[in-house]
Amino acid sequence: MADGRHRATQPVSNGYDAASLTHEFEQLMRTKRLNRLHEPSRSRTHSASPSPMSNSSIPPPPTRAPPPPPSLGSPTAAPSPKPTTSSALRGLPIMPSPPQDAASLKFYNLLKGLSVTPTKYENPGLLDEALSVIPLDRLYSEAEEESQIMQAQAASVAGKPEWGYQDCVIRALLRWFKGSFFQFVNNPPCSKCHMPTIAQGMTPPTPDETARGATRVELYRCSDTSCTAHERFPRYSDVWQLLQSRRGRVGEWANCFSMFCRAVGARVRWVWNSEDYVWTEVYSEHQRRWVHVDACEGAWDQPRLYTEGWQRKISYCVAFSIDGATDVTRRYVRNFSRHGSPRNRAPEEVVLWSIHEIRRKRRENMSKTDQRRLIKEDEREEKELRCYMASALAAEINNMLPQGLTSRREDQKHPGARQEASTEWLAARGHGNSGPDRSHEGR
Repeated sequence: MADGRHRATQPVSNGYDAASLTHEFEQLMRTKRLNRLHEPSRSRTHSASPSPMSNSSIPPPPTRAPPPPPSLGSPTAAPSPKPTTSSALRGLPIMPSPPQDAASLKFYNLLKGLSVTPTKYENPGLLDEALSVIPLDRLYSEAEEESQIMQAQAASVAGKPEWGYQDCVIRALLRWFKGSFFQFVNNPPCSKCHMPTIAQGMTPPTPDETARGATRVELYRCSDTSCTAHERFPRYSDVWQLLQSRRGRVGEWANCFSMFCRAVGARVRWVWNSEDYVWTEVYSEHQRRWVHVDACEGAWDQPRLYTEGWQRKISYCVAFSIDGATDVTRRYVRNFSRHGSPRNRAPEEVVLWSIHEIRRKRRENMSKTDQRRLIKEDEREEKELRCYMASALAAEINNMLPQGLTSRREDQKHPGARQEASTEWLAARGHGNSGPDRSHEGR
C-alpha cells in the first residue's frame, strides 16, 4: 500500500514513455504533411463554381495558345503566388531528378569529368613506378612501431586501438611525402640566377608540355633587372609527370599523394571542393569509415580544418573513387548556418541524380557480391553523415539554453579558455597569413 501511494503521488511528467512520445510525434508530422497535400484540392473544391444558367459564365473552349501576358500597368494583373510542389513537400526525402536546364547539365558534366581522375590511379605501370620511389622498408618499420604503441595503450585500458596497421602505413607515408618527397611551389625561382620571380599571367603550353599532360602554363619574370629571364611553370595533371617534377601546389599534391596511397594498397578517394581546393580520403578497414587526409597540410582525420580552422565557407565537397562518387559535404561542414555557402549550381535533386548516375556507370560491370558490399558501405556512410547533422543540431539547441544550464565549472572559471586555445592553434599553424589561398592563381 505504501508503494502504491508513493507511485500515485509522483508527478506525471516523470512517467513519460519515450517510445509513445516518438510515435505521437511521427503521427503529428504525417497529419501535417497530408494537410499540406490536401490544401490545393480543398481550395479548388471550395471555389465558387459558374452558374449553369448563365451563358456569360461559361468558359471558352480550351486552345493550345498560351494565355496573354498580364498588363504591366494593372495592379491586379499579377496573381498571388501558389505553393509549389517542392515547398509543399519540403519535409519529404529528395528524389533524384535528371538535369532539365543548361546550368544543371553543366554541373553534371563537371562532376562526370572530375570522376575520371581516380581511374588514373589504376594503371599497373604507374603504380610500379610509384613503389620504386617509396621507401617501403622505412614506412613499414615506422608503421609497425606506431601500431605496437597503439596496441599497448589500448591494452592498458582494455580497449581497441585507435588505428590499425594499414592506417599507420598511410600516416607514415603522409609524413615522408610532405617532409622529404614533394615541394610546394608558389612563385618558382629563376633557373638562371635563383632570384624570386614575378607573375606575368598565363601562356599557352608548348607541344612538349601538352604531351606530358600540362593543362595550362604560368609565366614568371625574374625580379632581378639585370637578368629579366622568364620562367615557365606548367601545371601538370598527369601523375607520372608529377613523379618526375615532384613539385606543385595543392592540386598536384593531392593528385600525387592519392596515387601513392593506392600504390601501397589503400582504397582512395580524390575529394573535390567547389571553392578551389582538393584533398584525399583513405578508407580505414580498422574503423570502417573514410578518413580525411590533406597531404599539403600534413593533416590526418581533421575534417573541420577548413571551416572551423580556416573559417572558410563551403558549398560542395564531392569524393570520387574507382567505385563512384559521394557528396561528403556534411562531413566537412558541420554547421551550415555558419560555414555553409549557397548550393545554387544545380537543384539538390539533380545533384543526387548525378551522384547515382556516376555510381551506376562505375559499378555496372562489378559482381553482385561487390555491388552489395558497396551498397552496405554507402548506407553506413550515410548514417555517419546524418549523425554529424544530428550532433550539430543538438549543439545548436544546447547553445539556445540558458548559460547556467549548459556551462561546466571549468568553463565558468575560465570563460576565455576555448577562444584562447583556438587562437593559439591557428597561430601555430600559421593560418593567419597563409591559408588555402597562398596563391591567387588556380590550383
